Formats: sequence, structure tokens, C-alpha cells
Amino acid sequence: MVKQQFKAESKRLLDMMINSIYSHREIFLRELISNASDAIDKIYYKALTDDTLHFDKDSYYIKVVADKENKLLKISDTGIGMTKEELENNLGVIAKSGSLAFKNETELKDGHDIIGQFGVGFYSAFMVADVVTVISKALGSDDAYKWESEGADGYTIVPCEKDSVGTEIILKIKENTEDESYDEYLEEYRLKAIIKKYSDFIRYPIKMDITGRKLKEGSEDEFEEYQEEQIVNSMVPIWRKNKSELTSEDYENFYAEKHYGFDKPIKHIHISVDGAVRYNAILFIPEKIPFDYYTKEYEKGLELYSNGVLIMSKCSDLLPDYFSFVKGMVDSEDLSLNISREILQQDRQLKLIAKNIKTKITSQLQSLLKDDRDKYEQFYESFGRQLKYGVYSDFGSNKEALQDLLMFYSSKEKKMITLDEYVSRMPEEQKYIYYASGETYERIEKSPQTELVLEKGYEILYFIDDIDEFAIKMIMTYKDKEFKSVSSGDLGIETEENQNNTDAEEKENKALFDHMKKILSDKVKDVRISKRLKNHPVCLSTDGEVTIEMEKILKSMPNNQNIKAEKVLEININHEVFESLKDAFEKDKEKLNLYTSLLYNQALLIEGLPIDDPVEFTNDICKIMV
Repeated sequence: MVKQQFKAESKRLLDMMINSIYSHREIFLRELISNASDAIDKIYYKALTDDTLHFDKDSYYIKVVADKENKLLKISDTGIGMTKEELENNLGVIAKSGSLAFKNETELKDGHDIIGQFGVGFYSAFMVADVVTVISKALGSDDAYKWESEGADGYTIVPCEKDSVGTEIILKIKENTEDESYDEYLEEYRLKAIIKKYSDFIRYPIKMDITGRKLKEGSEDEFEEYQEEQIVNSMVPIWRKNKSELTSEDYENFYAEKHYGFDKPIKHIHISVDGAVRYNAILFIPEKIPFDYYTKEYEKGLELYSNGVLIMSKCSDLLPDYFSFVKGMVDSEDLSLNISREILQQDRQLKLIAKNIKTKITSQLQSLLKDDRDKYEQFYESFGRQLKYGVYSDFGSNKEALQDLLMFYSSKEKKMITLDEYVSRMPEEQKYIYYASGETYERIEKSPQTELVLEKGYEILYFIDDIDEFAIKMIMTYKDKEFKSVSSGDLGIETEENQNNTDAEEKENKALFDHMKKILSDKVKDVRISKRLKNHPVCLSTDGEVTIEMEKILKSMPNNQNIKAEKVLEININHEVFESLKDAFEKDKEKLNLYTSLLYNQALLIEGLPIDDPVEFTNDICKIMV
């Protein structure tokens, strides 16, 4: 028996196969089962054109058997088998694919497709096996042959006995090492789990001898072990069934079986596309937020299948970040896979599928908002924050697609509303969409800055999420209406008469305000008369784009660049406190300094900002009391 050498740089290729191409050893079983499925498919395709062949699907299967005692794992099929020449060509030349050649020569019909394309999957067996033996008998042949190899040193092919057509692959599993336990690939539960994970939707039965326990005959408390042959794969995936055949319960069961979440999905989306790119997809919008959703550990992505074979557990390229909460799967036979079938090439098909999925999710969320408001609000409570991140990220490139999905709490309705609902009921004279930011709705409600806007009867959107203002700044305008913070220096509400009165009062009290500004020179940009305060004596407003709430958020970030809002201390000249300020300015400058410091610290507290020196503040209060 002469050992033959692998051809065409095959030693180096085989070394790459074992050490580089595949990232998970368990993939070997997926590859061998896929090859077995291809072998059965080839009989099916021959039967389409050969009247002497009768294809009875029930007669074809794949079987996986573990022999723990001898450390052997066997994968057999009832497929087309291989001749001596085919063993030589397909297994003796690495990266030559018999399946690809068959695919190129055969017109595939009935929605079937050959899985194998590259001729390398078989060699993944060497990741877990010291010796790989292939026993095969080809359809229409009386002879069987055994191909055997211990790896890069070469292989042998000899005649052997085999009763039926098909192929049996026998792996001599490696000995355990300190780092790797190869024995796991002989464990029934582990093999079953790998099959369910990667090959659950192979179209032919995958059989295993499953061990169970049952009561001994005639006994009430004694059990005995038994073995029975079971089909461990589902074969027909839910996404290939007609939607009319499926119920909501079917989708919920699939969601649970795939461990997408412990909740029930709020909505499912079943997509079947037969166009430039053919694919099926089932997507779910979860009910509850995963515990790790807003952490670095969370991985977005959909399960990706090629012809029912799992290629990637988390294909992140199929979902934009702002829809990272979506769970589900995509199955396509048109994908350009790389050599290991683990990583996708960045090709046109993938981008087209991702674009279609993004459009479909957006449309379904819009429908949910329109048709089932309660469910949408339930969804938004969990994932609205992510939509706002989507508006803010990528320099606002997604704002057009997402802005109509946003919701904010309304001062008038006392519930969540959309931007469209806000604008649709704006009075004709109202120039801006007003918003107020704070830690809670209750604190915003009591904010002095809201007084003038509410008095005018204008609605205010309440922002309590740290991303809210940043997202709105990115949107800039909605239906030609600009957003305006109630703490902005110019609210666009003042009449010409009020403006003239304010200008006169500013001129009359200029010396007082200049003195107060000098006292607070390093803390505020200006001290001025308030046009917005009605009942409160003092508040802080801002000039420029950065508001006080934005400053607080930016300050809490790890890469804090000390960006500050341009604060303005506003004084209500109609409040009795102002008379005390004027009196102190004329008679007691030291008291004016004390009043100014107290009013500034009071304004900080109203905004939820820390006081620079709490001890000085309490001492100042004591001085007033004394």
C-alpha cells in the first residue's frame, strides 16, 4: 500500500485549514454534515433527468455515531458516494470541490442548492482527529474504496467492502491536552447541541442513537437505560413555510427555541424576497430590554444561514446600530462566502439585504406606532433611547428615517407624543418647538424657565434622557420649525413693547447689573433682566448652543473636555428681592455681594448643579439670619 502525497501545495493548505481558517473547532461537524447533505442532493438531481432512478426522500439520511470506548466519531450518509477517481480528485487535491463542479454542470431546480463550494470543509476534520478515514461506494458501482490520512504526510486509497451506496467518514479523535478537551466531541449532548446549532435545518434527517431511561417492566421504582435512533434536526425551517400556515404562537415558539430572549416579542416580521437577491428572514422586536443591552458586552447581529446552514451567530453587518435590539435570522443562497464559510465577504448582496431589512424594520415600527400605540409606547420605553442615539450618531445621517419614530413627554398632554403631533397643534404665531431638560418630569415642571412659555399657552417637550438634547441639536428643524430650549437667552416670544420696556429698565439698572457681573465674573457671562420669570426671583439661562443640561452630561463623560455653557444670571425685577438688591447697591456693597452670591447659588440649586463652596453658602445663609 503506497502512501500518496497531497498535491498543489496541499501540505501548506492543510496546515492553514487546521490552524488558521476556522475559528471554532466545532465547525468540523457542520462541514461534514453539509458535505453529506450535498451527496444526497446529487442523487436527487440525477433522479430529475434519469428515469431509472427513483428518489424517495424517506430513504435518505445522515447518521452520527460516537464510539467513546475507541474514541471514534462516524458521520455516514446515503448519498451518491465517490469512485476511486473522485476520492483521488476531491480529497487528494485540497480546495478542489466536487460539489462546485457538480453545481456548475447541473441545472439546479426546486429551490435546492448545493452547499459546498470550496472543497476545504472536509479537512476541518483534522482539527479534532489524528486519523480521518473515508469509506465510500458510488452510485452505479460494485466497488467500494477506503481513503485514509493522518494529515499533511499524505493519504492512501485501497479497495474495501461496503454493502450500500454512500459515504462513511470515521474520525479517530485526538487525545486531550491541557488546553483542549477533544473528548467532548464524543459526548451525545455536545454533538446534539452542535447539530442543532449549525445544521438544524439541513433538509435531510440527521439521526443519532440517543440514550434514555425508562421504568423496568413490572417495576415501579427501577429504571434501565435504553438507546433509540432519533432524528435530531428540524429539517424544515419556519422561514420556508407560507406565512398563512403560521400563527403568532409558532413565531413565539421559534423565538423561544432560538433563545432570542426570555420575553415574548412585541412584533415579528417575516420577509420572503425572490428578486435580485433571494433571501428569507424572520425578525423580532423584543418586549423587554436585555440586561446587558447598554454594555460593551452586548453583541448585535442576526443569525445568518446559507441554505439552512448556520454561517454566523451574530452577523452585525445586517443591522444598523440604532436597530441593534432586533433579533432574528436571515437565510440566503446568494451570499458570497469566504473559504471557511464563517465570515462574509463585504459584497453587494449582503449590503442589499441589510438595506432592505433596515427599510422593513422602519416601516413596521411606523405601522406599530400608528396602529397599536400602547405596544409602541411599550417598545419605546425599552428602546427609544437607542433610536435617539441613531439620530445623533453618524453626524445625523439617519435623522430623516428615525425622527418620526421619536416620542417625548408633553407638558400639555401629560403623556408621550411624537414630533408630528406637537407641530400639528402649534398655534399659528408660535415660532419654535420648545423643550426643557432636566432629571425628572417633576423637576422640569417646577423649573422657573418654563413660566413664560407655559403662560403663552405653548406646549413644552420634556427631556430627561441624557441623549435627548444632543439628538435634537442634530435634527435642528422639524417640518421647518426650529427647536428652542426654554433656557435659551432669546425665546422668540417677547413683544416689541415688552422689549422696549426691558431695554429701558436695563439702561436704568446698568450699574447694578455691572457690579453683580463683576462679583460673578468667572462664573457667568452676564447678569441681566429676565424676560421669562413671573414668580421666581432668579434663574440661569444660556447663550450659545451648549445648555446647562448638556454641560452636566459632557462633564460626566470619561473624556470630559471641560466644555461649559455660557451661563447668564437672570433677575426678576418684578420680584420683591430686586428691591433688596437695589437698596443694598445704594447703601451696603458688602451686603450686595452677599445677596449676589446667594442668588447665584440658588440658581445653581434650581438647575441641579453643585455649589462651588457649600460651607461658604451655609455661612452666607447664617449671615442673613443674623
